[in-house]
Amino acid sequence: MLNIRLICVGKLKEKFYLEACKEYEKRLSTMCKMEILQLEEEPDRPGALAKEAEKIRASIPAGSYVIAMCIEGRTMSSEDLADKLQQLQNTGVSRLCILIGSSRGMDEALKKEAGLRLSMSPMTFPHHLARVMVLEQVYRGLSILSGSKYHK
Repeated sequence: MLNIRLICVGKLKEKFYLEACKEYEKRLSTMCKMEILQLEEEPDRPGALAKEAEKIRASIPAGSYVIAMCIEGRTMSSEDLADKLQQLQNTGVSRLCILIGSSRGMDEALKKEAGLRLSMSPMTFPHHLARVMVLEQVYRGLSILSGSKYHK
């Protein structure tokens, strides 16, 4: 079973986002071991992204494949994401870390260290919605792989 750690910078406060995340966590519990780690956002001053990157790096288990969510990343269809998840598992990857930076973004050096830089869209969405969207797409990808009817 794939172990997935979603590392997010910033506190999720809105009830509707929290409820949506809990729903996808529940759905994913039968498909993978999902853990969401929420790190504190640094105050907006010089070096804040680098400090957040240090906290993120310290939270990535050794041997993890890292996906950094960033606007300039590669876009993928849900089927492509499912294929990527399958490819990772086929090559022996059992730990996956997906990174979502703060509302100010993510440190460039950290993005460059990731195995994949992934973008949801060139459009701008509320920062905290990204967490829900990532969980939904992971659920969709694993549903595709399991042959579930969730993905139509």
